[in-house]
This record gives sequence, structure tokens and C-alpha cells, in this order.
Amino acid sequence: MNAPDLKQRDFSSVGYDEAMDRAHALIPFLRKHASSNDKATKLVPEVVNAVHEAGLFRYLQPKAWGGMELDFVSYFDIPEMLARGDISTAWVVANLASHHRGLALWPKEAHEEIWGASRDTLIASGIAFFQGNAKRVNGGLQLTGKWGFSSGVDHATWEQLACVVKDEAGKPVDWVMCQVPLSDCTVIDDWQTLGMRGTGSRTVTCAEVFVPMYHAQSMHVADPAHTYPGLKVHTNPMFKVPTPALGGHCIAGCVVGNAAAMLDLTTQLVKERSTAYTGAKMRDFQTVQIRIGMAAAKIDAVRLWLRNDCVEAQNVYRAGNALSMDDKLRYKRNSAVGAKIIGEAVDSLYEMLGANGIYDTSAMQRIFRDHHAAAGHFSFSTDAQVSPWAMVSLGGEFTSPTI
Repeated sequence: MNAPDLKQRDFSSVGYDEAMDRAHALIPFLRKHASSNDKATKLVPEVVNAVHEAGLFRYLQPKAWGGMELDFVSYFDIPEMLARGDISTAWVVANLASHHRGLALWPKEAHEEIWGASRDTLIASGIAFFQGNAKRVNGGLQLTGKWGFSSGVDHATWEQLACVVKDEAGKPVDWVMCQVPLSDCTVIDDWQTLGMRGTGSRTVTCAEVFVPMYHAQSMHVADPAHTYPGLKVHTNPMFKVPTPALGGHCIAGCVVGNAAAMLDLTTQLVKERSTAYTGAKMRDFQTVQIRIGMAAAKIDAVRLWLRNDCVEAQNVYRAGNALSMDDKLRYKRNSAVGAKIIGEAVDSLYEMLGANGIYDTSAMQRIFRDHHAAAGHFSFSTDAQVSPWAMVSLGGEFTSPTI
């Protein structure tokens, strides 16, 4: 009997419940390997292979290409579940899986070239438009840039790179995402960080790379003539939910799951130990009880809050409608404030650990570091994400070419 073609694995029959079960089943395995990812500054091969086998890199990929094509709430739920094992793994999965969803917007020629070679192809990214510059040339674009924080790049063979297209006078005329083979890029090994080390979010550069037009997709949604050609093929409303509005929710799922892991481990520690100096049981301290109870409440509240955003957004597109600017900015606000509330829970639990939390061998120390590294993401900046919604709610105007 012929061996199965691993490049053409099919997960299209896997539904939401089974996908969540697969993610849940990986938690002990991911906890076991979290320290190895941290030391390697990327996911170790055992972890990458396990995620591939479970099909979880492809939970947002179109069914037509063997993906699960789950409802949009999974955008938050799968990373949240995986992060209970290891936030770095969850973060890489959230990013790389979201690029399968993103690629669905491109022309079918891009699908055929990238997924045709292997349905398991992984695409990393550089998403800051002003870090890339392009000019129009015959048949496509010429791209040059330097993009930071390309999570999971060690496991990818393509890059999704953002750029501003300028005319001959240097005036911006379009905001574009480009699919670029990683072989046309240079990866800079600069990922030496406080936390989130296993994500391997290195810097990527390229210089005067030709990008054919079928690999370039305009993201200038403020243009009334803007279209996504891939939506003519992939019609699930899940693909229509705008990433600029809810892009922070998949990584916010990682932050919530990471905090859930901290709660789980600290609760277990409190059950098991007495204080070293008095012999009193920690669980009998009312202050400890309050910390545990408050942290759990904050984690549950943010989980429900951000999940609801994802459900609400998909229902809007399922009904044939579109999100208003107020909605989009509200979701971005929620993601940032949610991460801040989660930080309060993590910090309170870590403080309760005392000197037991300072060792490099402590999983809780890594979780603490990972939270504060993750919280530095632009999506979680309350300075950047809260004011725009407030300004609009107060009668002001917010405009953006890409939101």
C-alpha cells in the first residue's frame, strides 16, 4: 500500500469540537516542551510535528485545500487552548494559521502555487506597512523593506509582507500585502528577548524583490473600488471578517491561555505547600484566596468578552452586513484592555509566589516573562488602541486606509 502524501493531508472533515479536543490533548505535551522552545528561541521539531499531525496550523485554511475552515470564534479559541500548554506554540500557530485565512483573499493563482506545492505550507509575516516600500514595475511590484517580529519564520517557506506602494513622486498610492518566498528574504537572528522566546519572531529583510501581481493584494479598504478576488471562490463569511479589526484577538487568546496556565499551576502549588517559615497552609490565607479568586474572575471575564467579539463579528458578515468603523475600533479597544486586565491577574499570582517564582526552572517565571513580552505587542497598547474608539464615540472622526 502506498504511503500517504503528507503534503496533501486533508483535515476538511475536522469540526470545531474535534479541533478543540486536539488542542486540549496537546496541553501536557506542550508544557513538557515549553522550556526547550524557550532555550531554542523557536519551536523544537517535536512540537512543530505534533501541531502538523493535529492539523492545527490549518484550522482556518479553506476546506477546498484540505483545511478545517472553522468558524471565526476558533480564531480566539484554538490559540487560547494551546497557550494553556505553551504560549509560544500558541502564538506561532495563531500567526501562521491566520495567514492561511489571509491567503484565501488572494487570486486563485496564488492558492495554486503556494498550497499546490504543499497544503502544509507555512507563511510567516511582516505586517507593518511602513516597514516596506514598493514601486510598480511591469507585471508587478518591486519590494524592499525590513520587517520586525516575523513569528514562526523558522518554520515557514513564505512571507506575507506589508508595504506602501508609492508613485514616482513618493506619494503613497496603495497599501499592499505581498506573498514572497522566504528564499528571496534574509532572516536576521535578533530574537534575544525577555520572553516569548519560543516564537522566534526574528527580523526579515528583502531588497528589490519582484512580486508578480497575483502575489500582491491591495489592503486599501478605504478605496470604494477595493475587492478581494479570493472571496469569489471562498465564500464562508469567516473569511470576510476584517483582520485589521480583530487581528489582535487571536494573540489575545494566547495571552488569556497563558494566564490560565499560571492560575492552574499556582493553584496546584497552593494546594500542595505550606509556608517555609511558619508551617501554615497557604490555602488558609484569606489574601491568597482573594488573589486566586480575583485572577480566575478576570481570566474568565476577558475570555468571554473577546470570544463574544469574534462571534458577533462573524454574525454580522453571516447576515450579509459589514462592520462599522465604531465596531472595528471597539474590538481593537477590547483586545488592548483585555490584555491589560489579564496582566493584573498574572502579576498578582506571580507576586504571591514570592521567592519560589524567581528560578529559571520555574514554569511560572517563564509564564510571567512571556506575558510581559507578549503585552508589548502593538495590538495591546492601550495608548494606541483606546483613544481612537473614544474619539469616535465623542463625535470625532477616525480615518485609515487599511481598517
